[in-house]
Parts: sequence; C-alpha cells; structure tokens
Amino acid sequence: MKTDIVIVGCGVSGLYCALNLPRDKQILIITKSDLTSSDSFLAQGGICMLKSPEDYDSFFQDTLRAGHYENNRESVDIMIRSSGDVIRDLMGYGVEFAMEGGKLCFTREGAHSTNRILYHEDITGEEITSKLLAQVKKLENVTLWEYTQMVDLLEEEDGCGGIIARDREGRLFPIQARQTMLACGGIGGLFLHSTNFPHLTGDGLAVCLKHGVRLQNPDYIQIHPTTLYTGRSKERQFLISESVRGEGALLYNQAGERFVNELLPRDLLTQKIYEQMEKDQTPCVWLDMRPIGEETLRKHFPHILERCQQEGYDPLSERVPIVPAQHYFMGGIWVDRYSRTSMNRLYAAGETSCNGVHGANRLASNSLLESLVFAKRAALHMTAQEQNAPEEKTFGEPVWNPEAYRDSRKLEEEYKTIVLREMNPPSGIPLWPFGQN
Repeated sequence: MKTDIVIVGCGVSGLYCALNLPRDKQILIITKSDLTSSDSFLAQGGICMLKSPEDYDSFFQDTLRAGHYENNRESVDIMIRSSGDVIRDLMGYGVEFAMEGGKLCFTREGAHSTNRILYHEDITGEEITSKLLAQVKKLENVTLWEYTQMVDLLEEEDGCGGIIARDREGRLFPIQARQTMLACGGIGGLFLHSTNFPHLTGDGLAVCLKHGVRLQNPDYIQIHPTTLYTGRSKERQFLISESVRGEGALLYNQAGERFVNELLPRDLLTQKIYEQMEKDQTPCVWLDMRPIGEETLRKHFPHILERCQQEGYDPLSERVPIVPAQHYFMGGIWVDRYSRTSMNRLYAAGETSCNGVHGANRLASNSLLESLVFAKRAALHMTAQEQNAPEEKTFGEPVWNPEAYRDSRKLEEEYKTIVLREMNPPSGIPLWPFGQN
C-alpha cells in the first residue's frame, strides 16, 4: 500500500496532526486497538492554558520546577505561547470547557501556583479526543484503520519510507509513505499496574531502537500518586485526578492523620506515599474528598464519584483507599522543535516522543497541551516539506522480510525486552514488576 502520510496512533496527537495537514494529501491513521482506546481518552484533570500575559513567568517556572529544571526551555516556551491558539482550535472543533457567566473556568492542580487549567467535568481527555475524532471522520482524505499494529519501520537511503503493519487477521504488509508520524502512546503495558491501556507497550521506542533512531531520557517514568486501590492486579488502575487534590481533597495514613502536603509535584508526593505505606505496612493510604463539598464533587467529578461508588466506596461519606501507579512517560523518541526525529521523514509527537517540555517530571495537565502543540508543529513542517518536494515520489519495491515478523508473540517479547533494557526502570517502584503478561 502507498499513501502520502501514515500516522501511527489515534490519540490527540495523531488526530490533531491529521486535521492540520493539507486536504489534498492522502493520510492513513492506524491504531493498535479500537479508535477510543488511547490514553488521550483517559485524561481526567484538564489542559493548561496561558490565561494572561502576566501568568507567563509563573507558568514557565511551575513547569521547570516540576521537571527539576531538566526541561528544554525552548520547548516549554513554545508550548506556553502556543496554548491560546490550540484552545481556540479545540473550541472551534466543538470542545466544551467549563464556563461560568460566559467566561472559561480555570482550576488548579498539584505544583501549579495558580488556577490555569481548563476542564470538562472530570473527562477532559474524552471530550477533546472524541471531538477531534469526529472532525477527522469527516475528512475524505483520511482513512482510519483499527486493530492494525506497526511492527517495524521501512528504512530507505534518504530516511523513513513508511512502516510494516499487521492487521487483525495477522496479515503482514508494508505501508509506504512520503512522511511518517509516530503518535503511538506510552509504555504502561510494560507494567503490572498502570493507568494506561495495556496494549501500549512502547512499540514506537522499540522500532526506533532497532533502526538507531535517537531516544532521550528513556528512564524518566512518572508514577501517579493517586489511583483507586481495589486489591485486584492485572487490570488498568482507575486514576483519581490531580484536580481532586487541587480542589481540597486530603490524604491520611492508617491512623487517620494527615502526613503530606497534597499539592507537592507528583514524584515527591508519590515518594511520601510510599514511605507512609512502608511505615504503616499497608498496601494503600486514604484520600478524603469530603472537604471539596458535595456540590463540587457531583458537578466537577461525577465520573470519579460514580466509579468509587461502583467499587463500594462513597466519597461523600468516607475516605477512599488510593495507591500510586505508573502513569506517564516523560522520555521517549528524541524530537526537535518541529517534532522531527533523528531519521529523515520520521516525526513523533505525544507521549511516545520527548521534546524536553516535561524534564524529569511532568507538571499536571501539561500533557494534552504539549501533545497538541507539537503535533500541529509536525503537521505544519510536513506540509512545508511536501510543498518543497517533487510533485510525485517514486516508490521503489519495499525491502522487508515477512518471516522476521511472523511470530507475533516472540516479536512482542523481543520488543518489550529491548525497551525495558533501554529504560532501566527504577527499582524504587514496589509492587509493579516489569514485562509480565
């Protein structure tokens, strides 16, 4: 198969990239699962926005402080200054953010010095991603394929020539493309306990490692401090948004005592929770959402309230057990300001990439914004490249060996192994063994 552009992944990065590409280009988007099983759909808290020029310095410093000052400052500046443009695009696509009196409502989360986060109840990611998906489905030049997995890159003399894919029937075939975008998500499927979908196992990292494409900070793994503790293993952990603590929820130990500042950056708060669990010899600590008030809980966090109640806990009348879980990957495939990788004609955006915005630890609600900003920059750069390229690219016969990918289980384990080896996951994450099925 031949196309102008192939995009691997249909979360916000892949969808927004497609929406910003020319309508005269044929675009194929593939996804490893169904169209709604991306982590973009799971984002609860919200999306950051520079609400006024006066907030720039504070926003910039909050992002750097959370990232332990290991951030790429140019990338942070690009993200912040592009936020208004992205939010206007989203609202133009029909995304609805909380409003009051005709004005946007802003909430606050851990490590933010002020309220600057837009939200839609407690399902902001679903609101944004579903509206982007609806817009992409309207485009005649875009084809969407579900249950289609990238198993390798097609490498040519002048760079990336597309990918090799496997469909739901197990058939292998090359997809040749002038430009390739990797927007295939994170690494949660490598962990026994994660807030991510289990099919997200770092495929983009694996194929890049195989072809010598540069990675950056592959050991920067974020643990979310508050997911609902159920005692059940081998299932996706339900995340209780940072916004809950931003609105006033408090953490307690086994003795019913507060033990930490709830608005610490995620990595520091996670460390404090683990220390308390070790001290108390308990598998969890407890989160009290009652200080938020019933009206705000029902209005702002209806889905969190409903899920807790389904599990037998009523946040309106009692504390709920929580435990940290693997949540986000700050490292990834190295990209520049235009989301270009070290391989010509290969781009990456979203959680699979690393442009340095997040540093060593992501500031809450920066992920959706960063993904969107740099997906659009990739699309604009691809457009410029296409305009300067020859009118017709001649595709040669793709060089690939189907037998190398025939055994899907063996290939999956091989890819997991090389990614984990490169990541060298920290030993300080108890209860989450790696590489288990």
